[in-house]
Amino acid sequence: MKKNSNRFSLEGLSAVVTGASSGLGAYFAHVLADAGAKVVVTARRKEKLRAVADEIEASGGHAVPMECDVTDSSQVAETMQNAWDELGRLDILVNNAGIAIEAGVPEKQPYELFEQVVQTNLIGLWYCCKEAGARMLADGEGGSIINIASILGLGGGCDHPPGYQSTKAAVIDLTRNLACSWADRGVRVNAIAPGYFPSELTDPFFRVDGFMDYVNASSPTGRIGQVEELAGPLLLLASNAGSYINGHTLVVDGGYTASIGQNRFSEDVYRGLEELVGDQAVPIKP
Repeated sequence: MKKNSNRFSLEGLSAVVTGASSGLGAYFAHVLADAGAKVVVTARRKEKLRAVADEIEASGGHAVPMECDVTDSSQVAETMQNAWDELGRLDILVNNAGIAIEAGVPEKQPYELFEQVVQTNLIGLWYCCKEAGARMLADGEGGSIINIASILGLGGGCDHPPGYQSTKAAVIDLTRNLACSWADRGVRVNAIAPGYFPSELTDPFFRVDGFMDYVNASSPTGRIGQVEELAGPLLLLASNAGSYINGHTLVVDGGYTASIGQNRFSEDVYRGLEELVGDQAVPIKP
């Protein structure tokens, strides 16, 4: 019987990771490079991007930083073309760029913050899918697009930011749409829906008194995830190991969403959130 080669290897492939200047995006870039891919890292913070690329290069990988604001369609188009020219083509796109600038209860959300979240988390992600996907389709070689969603896109959560939740739900359905539309030409589109992991977005909330207890009590595993636990799911969807996985949202949450319900924040958490983001974290009560 013929032995299988390393199905998770990305040797000879190229990738773009958005939102790669820090946090999960930087980690995803390292994972892809360690598996053999040449990587273009993109974000708005030029100096941080350069540092991430230097770290990957120092580890023996290949990385190129390219500054890009995903909310600007012309910048996205230019970046995807530059990445294609730099790497030869694009085999993998990881759409990680996203923001969570809202905080507090829905009835107090400023209109402009909701709109900014939609522009980045959904419209910006769509720009990247379209520009990378069109190029993957045009040369007939296919590719893998991985959209970073969230477990908050799978169902409602009491007093979580409505813009963030609704955009992540939209990302999941956009993933299904593109998977159906592009599968016949070899482009797979999937999503990863992480649960609670340490990152720049979540760390301020984890420091709120009672919030970590709330998260841990809601998870069958009893803890938040570690970033290393996202490496396997990422490589599965990026590599030939996942060649027949398409239109799927891979949930990585320690069983969090296996529950039939989610508890409301305790009063201690609401008080801590009020200290963090102000009165908009406090529900309106009669």
